[in-house]
Amino acid sequence: MFDTAVRGGWLWPSERRPRIALKAMSEKFAKYRAAVGLPEELGLHCLRHSYVTHLIEAGYDPLFVQQQVGHPYAATTALYTSVSSEHRTRTLRRVLDGTVAAALTSQPSAPPPLSR
Repeated sequence: MFDTAVRGGWLWPSERRPRIALKAMSEKFAKYRAAVGLPEELGLHCLRHSYVTHLIEAGYDPLFVQQQVGHPYAATTALYTSVSSEHRTRTLRRVLDGTVAAALTSQPSAPPPLSR
């Protein structure tokens, strides 16, 4: 289920125990998933993907996001990101608006005067 976390079968530290068993987390997630009617294909690891996506959409620095999830390569973090079409549109719009504004405010340099 978690290729990188399965090593010991344990996850995050808690205040009661040094770590929480992966099996216990998966069972609890499955219980809540069923209670709210989410599809069975949705696994606990999907939360990790959502976390990365929400950080990127909120404008966090990609290097910060990469470090948050412990990926050695930005390309790995990029695979986790599934930004919404609305976010892609907003981002493209912001870039295009900035480019157009810069082009409109830039005055071409005046040609040199003709020598007589």
